[in-house]
Amino acid sequence: MKTKLRSFIGVTLFAGVCSLAQSSAAADPSTLSGRAKVYESLDQSSLEHVTSASALSTELRFENVAPTRIWKLLEHGEKVECLDCIPRVSKLLYNSNAKTREISAWWLRRRIFGVFGPGEVYSQVIGTLQNSDETDFNRAYAANAIGEFLNPAGVPVVSKAALSDAAASVRLASVQALERLNNEGSEMAIGQALGDSDEGVRLAALHAAISINVFSSVDQILVLFGDPSALVRRRAAEAVGAMKLSDAVMGLVALTDQRESAPEVRAAAVWAIGQLADSAARPAVEAALSDSNPLVRNAAAISLRRL
Repeated sequence: MKTKLRSFIGVTLFAGVCSLAQSSAAADPSTLSGRAKVYESLDQSSLEHVTSASALSTELRFENVAPTRIWKLLEHGEKVECLDCIPRVSKLLYNSNAKTREISAWWLRRRIFGVFGPGEVYSQVIGTLQNSDETDFNRAYAANAIGEFLNPAGVPVVSKAALSDAAASVRLASVQALERLNNEGSEMAIGQALGDSDEGVRLAALHAAISINVFSSVDQILVLFGDPSALVRRRAAEAVGAMKLSDAVMGLVALTDQRESAPEVRAAAVWAIGQLADSAARPAVEAALSDSNPLVRNAAAISLRRL
C-alpha cells in the first residue's frame, strides 16, 4: 500500500513539474509557436479594437469620412453608449451609400434613448417619409431606415407610401421596407403593389410576396403572367416553380407557347413545369423541344426528365 502511495505521489509531482514547465514556456515569448506566434508578431494597428465614444463622436463630425471607416467605427462601437453620437449617426441614414445607411440604422436601433420616442430620430424619419416637400431621395432613404429599424409600428406609414407616393423610387423603397419588417400588416400593401404602374415596384412587390408568402390564392400570381413586362412574367413563372404551386400549371402551359414573344419567359415556364412534375403538361414540354430558342429547348430537355 505504501509503495502504491509513493508511486502515486511521484507521478503527481512529475506531472505538476511538467505542467509548470509548460506554463513557463508558454509565458516566454521566445517559445511561442503556431498561431500564437503569428498574433504576437502582428502590428497592433491591424488588430480590431472597440470604438470609444470619443473616437465615434470626433470622427463622425467630418463629412468626408470613408464609408469603410464609418462601417468599422459603428460595427466596433456596437455597445458604446454615446448620446452625442446619435445626431451624427442619424444624418448617415440619408447617406448615398446603401450599406452606410443600413449599418447606421442598425447602430441606432440598438439604442432607446434619443432614438425612439416623440420627436426623436425614429419619429423624425417617419416625418421625412410623410413630408411631400422632402426630396424623393430623402423619402426613399427614410423608408429604407424604417425597414431597418424593424419596428412594426412603421408598417402603416410605409404601406401608405408604397401605394400612394408620387415617386416610384419611394414606392419601391417602401415595398422593400415592408418585406424587411415582415409583419402581418404588410401583406395587403404588398399584394396591391403587385399592380403598380412601375416595373421596378412590381418586381419588388413580387420578391416581397414570395419572401413572406403573401399569396393567398394562385389567382394572384396568375395575373402576373399577363404583365406587360417580360421580366415580371419570367419572375412570376419562376416563383410558381419555386413555390410548387401546382394549380398554376395550365397558366405555365400557356406561357410555353411561342406566341409568348420573350424566350426567357418561355424557358422559365418550361422550367417551372418541370419543378411541378405534372405529367399533364408533358405535351407542352415536348413541343418546347422544337422551340426556335436554344434556351427554351435546353429547359425542355431538362424538365422532361422530371415528368
